[in-house]
Amino acid sequence: MKAVYAKMQQRLKCHNLWQMDGRPMSGDIGRGATRDAINFAIHLIAASNKPHGFYQLAGGTNAFTVERLKKEGLFQTTIDENSLETSNEEKQIGPAQASIGGIAYGGYARKIVGKVLRKLPTQHDHACIEDHPEYLLEALKEALTLVGPVKGYRKLNF
Repeated sequence: MKAVYAKMQQRLKCHNLWQMDGRPMSGDIGRGATRDAINFAIHLIAASNKPHGFYQLAGGTNAFTVERLKKEGLFQTTIDENSLETSNEEKQIGPAQASIGGIAYGGYARKIVGKVLRKLPTQHDHACIEDHPEYLLEALKEALTLVGPVKGYRKLNF
């Protein structure tokens, strides 16, 4: 990562986002499934030689990941807007600020939204969710319940 960052650094005019893949869990929904991802994040954030930027956790993430990251003090939902107008040298993120700023859900998101999609009536193995507002609303609720904590939304009551 340091070698890649060194090549990018001169042209980088924004904060970089590094996606850190733990291990694939195929959409596992249990609390224990995210344990390896959290341990990976703890190890990454403790590393002294990590490149500057924000980190997005992937692989083994699920509905319990944000809660666990917050418990470990690793989850960051906001950035300082003033830092977006500073030069590349001035906006280097220090170790205390470098935490997990995003979650990639992948298989887990496909699994929870897929449950709704499988309910859709199909015609010739083709369905358009927009033609079924009740299923579209259900899928949106599932998606918002998952990404709401990442985006800093207050608890949504549907």
